[in-house]
Amino acid sequence: MKPRLVVIGNGMAGARLLEELVARDAGRHAITVFGAEPHGNYNRIMLSPVLAGEKTVAEIMLNPREWYARHDITLHLGDPVVAIDRTRREVTSRAGVTVPYDQLVFATGSRPWLPEIPGIDLPGVGGFRDLADVETLQARLAEPAPVVILGGGLLGLEAAAGLAGHGIDVTVVHRNPVLMNRQLDDAAAAILRQALEARGVRFILGTQAEAIEGSERVEAVRLDDGRRLPAATVLFTIGIQPAIALAREAGLDCGRGIRVDDQLRSSDPAIHALGECIEHDGRTYGLVAPIWEQARVLAGVLTTGRGRYRDRATSTRLKVTGIDVFSAGRIDPAPGEHCLRLRDPQQGIYKKLILRDDNVVGVVLVGDVADGGWFFDLLGERRDISAFRERLLFGERFCEPDDTTRPAIDSPTENAA
Repeated sequence: MKPRLVVIGNGMAGARLLEELVARDAGRHAITVFGAEPHGNYNRIMLSPVLAGEKTVAEIMLNPREWYARHDITLHLGDPVVAIDRTRREVTSRAGVTVPYDQLVFATGSRPWLPEIPGIDLPGVGGFRDLADVETLQARLAEPAPVVILGGGLLGLEAAAGLAGHGIDVTVVHRNPVLMNRQLDDAAAAILRQALEARGVRFILGTQAEAIEGSERVEAVRLDDGRRLPAATVLFTIGIQPAIALAREAGLDCGRGIRVDDQLRSSDPAIHALGECIEHDGRTYGLVAPIWEQARVLAGVLTTGRGRYRDRATSTRLKVTGIDVFSAGRIDPAPGEHCLRLRDPQQGIYKKLILRDDNVVGVVLVGDVADGGWFFDLLGERRDISAFRERLLFGERFCEPDDTTRPAIDSPTENAA
C-alpha cells in the first residue's frame, strides 16, 4: 500500500511541494490536500497586478483542479483541517472529513499581523494576502472612497500602486522615515517615493496608527502624531504572522513558527512543515526563494529520506507600473566595507553595491535592474570581483573577459564610516 501523505495548505508552498514530488516520483504517495481557499493554487505574488487590472484571476492560476486530478491527488478546497489526532494519525476537516496519514505536512502559511488598537475589528479593516482581499477591494472601486494603507513595505506599496491606478485616493502610512527600509537605503527609497507620488500615492512617514475610528464601519485612522485621515478602507501590510494555531493545538513545538530541523521535521517525526508557517534556526520566512528551496529539500526527504535545508541569501524585487527595484544582502555598509554608487536622477536610476574586500555583500538597484540576477549570483557565490571591480557597476556585459569596450568609473568608492 502506498504511504499516505496529507498536506495541510494549498498555497504556494504546499503546491510547490506537490510539484516537486510529482517530478521526482509520481505516484509514490497517496496524497490528500486540504485548502482553506475555494480556489486552486495561484501565484500570490501577482495579487497586486490583479488589483490593478493588469492580470486576471485566470492568468495567475498555477495549478487548477484538473492538475490535481491528473496526478491522482485528492483535493479538498474551502475545507481547512480543524483537528489533528497524532496518536491515531488522522486529520479532520471543518466539513467533517477524516483522513488517516503516515506523513503529514503543514503548509499553512501566514496571516496579516494586526496590532491591538481600538477599532481594529471594524468592517472595512483588513489585510492584503489572498484573492478574497482583492475581490473585496475591487468591489469598492466603483465607489472611490479614500483608502489608507498602513505599512510601506513591498506588499503595501504594490497595493497602493494598484489602487492609485484606478484613481482611488490612497495614503500610505509607514512608521519608518524610509520606505521599504529593510531592503532600500535612503537614496533608493527617495527615488521610489517620488515615482509613486507621480502616480498619485500620498505618503506619511515616521508615524503609525494609534486607533481606527468609526461607528458601524471604519471612517478614519488616527495617527500617533494627532492627525486624522478619512478612510473607508484600511489595509494593514505591516507584517505577517505564521499561521500556527492548529499546530499549537496539536501539541507541536512552536516558537514564532512551527519549529523544524534541517529536514523540515517538526517535534513529531511523522509531521513536517515548510513555508511561512515554520521557524528554522530561529528564522521565519516571507519570500519565495527560500520556500522554493524548502519544497525541494522536503520532496527529497519524503521520497528518499535525504535532504538538508540551509538558509541562503535572498533577494527582493518590486515591480509596479514603470518602477523596478531590486535588493539583496546588505543595504548599508559596515565598518571595513565599501560602496560603489551610480546615480542618474533624470532617468530615475540608482545603483549601489556594497563590497567587503573583493566580494559583493549587498545590492540595491532602482530603475535599472537588468543585472540584478548577475549581482545576486556574485553575492551568493562570493566570487572574487577584483579583476573587474572598476567596471562592476556597469553590469555583466562590461565585465566579460573578452570585452574591449569598457568605460571607466571616476572615483566610485566611498569608505564606510
